[in-house]
Amino acid sequence: MPESVSVRCPACRREHVYTAAAYPCACGTPAAPRLDRVAAPVVAGHRSWADDWIGAACAVCGRLNHWPRPEVGCPCGTVLRIPVLETDPSADPTEASTARAEPRAARPESPDTAPPRRAFQPHAVRTARDAVTATALYLRWLGYGDIRRADQRPVHGIGLAARGLLAQVDPTVRPAAPRDVECLWLTAMTESADCVYFSLAGYSDAARACADSLGVPLFVLDLAGVPQPVNDPADALNADGAPEAGRRARRG
Repeated sequence: MPESVSVRCPACRREHVYTAAAYPCACGTPAAPRLDRVAAPVVAGHRSWADDWIGAACAVCGRLNHWPRPEVGCPCGTVLRIPVLETDPSADPTEASTARAEPRAARPESPDTAPPRRAFQPHAVRTARDAVTATALYLRWLGYGDIRRADQRPVHGIGLAARGLLAQVDPTVRPAAPRDVECLWLTAMTESADCVYFSLAGYSDAARACADSLGVPLFVLDLAGVPQPVNDPADALNADGAPEAGRRARRG
């Protein structure tokens, strides 16, 4: 299970809870970087391609994977790098041999229980187009169908539409404001659709309060392209997926 750590921004003193994103190894095992709970987070200043990636070995097969370095974007504009414990790829982890020697017992599935979703495979974000691609992949993973550009263009960011849903992707470096959330919600109301907001820079406190009152799910996109839920409606959407009205048409 991915680890979570509490992080305090040194600039504005806000508290954040970061959950390590899981990525699929080539062997098919979802794996997440091991977080260092002792070391303090580091403010990301000068960025380089090499610094944005870490090497971590899969605990099951021992394969060395290169994953985006865990980061948290604070609404004040500060980007924090989360310390990780990088595994030596030359070592033979005992966890791997244990996992191979002791296969999991198969659980009986109820005929009424839907099969679990596969692990989300993210698309790294380097440009605004990458942010839109990552969001579209995530919406498809949730089960939404007919994903396309929205007919109405929002004031900030890019609009996506799906069956029964209107999504706004904000790839700018400013935190989303209450007016951004309200405009998205009003537009969705006129189209009798649900709505969801994705931001790279996070949200102001007032925007989060506005979204909570309107029931708008808010997500923050990290550089790995993994949407992180930041309020209760987003947690519910991430856990439950698209409602039946918005799901892709099933092939017979």
